[in-house]
Amino acid sequence: MSVSFTRRGFALGAGATLFSAITSRKGFSAQSQEQKVEVNVGAEFGVVSPLLHSNFAEHLGSCVYGGLWVGRNSKIPNINGYRTQAVEWLKALGVPVLRWPGGCFADGYHWRDGIGPVEKRRRIVNASWGGYTEDNSFGTHEFIGLCRLLGSEPYLAGNMGTGSPEEMRNWMEYCNFPSGSTLSDERIANGAKEPFNVRVWGVGNENWGCGGNMTGDEYAAKYRQFSTFLRGFGETRPFLVACGPSGNDLDWSKRVLSGLGTRRGERGGPGASGPSSGFAMHYYSNGANEPTKFTVDNMRQQLSSFALIEQAIIQQRALMDEYDKTRQIGLMVDEWGVWDRMIPEEEKKYGRLWMQSTMRTAVAGGMGLNVFHRQADKLYMCNIAQVVNVLQSLILASGNNCVRTTSYWAFEMQKAHRSKTAVRVDTGDTSPLGISVSASKAAKQVVLTLINPKDDVAMKVDCGISGAASVKARLLYHPDFNACNTFENPNLIVPKEHPVSVQGGRLQMDLPPISMASVIVALA
Repeated sequence: MSVSFTRRGFALGAGATLFSAITSRKGFSAQSQEQKVEVNVGAEFGVVSPLLHSNFAEHLGSCVYGGLWVGRNSKIPNINGYRTQAVEWLKALGVPVLRWPGGCFADGYHWRDGIGPVEKRRRIVNASWGGYTEDNSFGTHEFIGLCRLLGSEPYLAGNMGTGSPEEMRNWMEYCNFPSGSTLSDERIANGAKEPFNVRVWGVGNENWGCGGNMTGDEYAAKYRQFSTFLRGFGETRPFLVACGPSGNDLDWSKRVLSGLGTRRGERGGPGASGPSSGFAMHYYSNGANEPTKFTVDNMRQQLSSFALIEQAIIQQRALMDEYDKTRQIGLMVDEWGVWDRMIPEEEKKYGRLWMQSTMRTAVAGGMGLNVFHRQADKLYMCNIAQVVNVLQSLILASGNNCVRTTSYWAFEMQKAHRSKTAVRVDTGDTSPLGISVSASKAAKQVVLTLINPKDDVAMKVDCGISGAASVKARLLYHPDFNACNTFENPNLIVPKEHPVSVQGGRLQMDLPPISMASVIVALA
């Protein structure tokens, strides 16, 4: 992962008529504006793949050790070493795909260190994140076990930086070949009779940075070498993921796509094993303040970055289409989320990049998911960073304490979109801090997510949906955008039922400043 992204400010467009001042958060004066939204249920353009709601777990801070994994002998309630509460909450949410072991950690990780009897595994130094030692008690078998508990598809990030094509090829055989080879029989001896059938494999990570500081040309050459040997073992055909750009770096993408031997306009992809492949962009929304001490100006700048993410998706996909007109290569954003300033005392207590999630953070998460839904026809998979304790995590855990963050609830409120057909929405306001909306439908139902990213404006939403018969809504809101769920007060910010009315195919509802609403509309 990387924090080196450049953001630029935007002028905030009005987008609607303002009227009647009302009292808002913490003494601020907020105006109320009428906001028109038109949902065109006939304008279908893609499916909201559940993969867009995927996640990421890196050996970083206390994400794995102390977060997901407490060990089989821990006094903390656990299921064979996995933190019980985290498993239950993540299973309820649904994590479609879980990426592991990195991140930057992946390009220094050697998979053989994490297999076999735990007491015989090598102790290693996590040189990427803090230089602390790990006992490798959480390795390939433990990761696959977690995925099976959660019902998640595993995504393994391979080591290109300090590894070899042979090492990654052998990992693939170890995981996927049924039996009869030395590697598959070693897996069986280590307790896994059935193959793991891992489909998704990352060929390196952030190779423009922590994965080797390569140029796009250098990475393309190494990818061609690695992918030559990454064939299917058993019945599982690998889906190989190439390292895409840092942010919207079009030059990196051009050099990689060109270097992979794909001519513009011809079918092909970055995988020697066939056209099934991905191209993974990383895009973080950096923050200038500590999580619970954001100023209005810095919050506005951070939330405005999601317009840049949407622009990056559009431009990267357009570039990819020049090389891959039949879209055999899937665009991915397999690391994204807010990255605020860390608090040294908290990092010392809870681990590197431990970060609280606030009302602002939840709105950011919801805006990111809305972007992915609106660009559902251009994306294959998206993985927020990270699942527990690190950056924009869904769960915070320490000792016996465990809490669902506001970001958890942002994902939970968007869950109803999964596998539905995305439809077009018009708000009349395309400014970076205009109302954020995504919509999808299935049979006689429309799902809407509406987000007000303005801190000084309450919106009176008037939304047109042809055939709307009845409607239910929930709201995630707190008058202090720096408020958060804590171990002491775990349910301070949770979704609550919200008044909404419908008449003549139009629904009306209020949307407070810095809030998020999920709406389920039944069609006649």
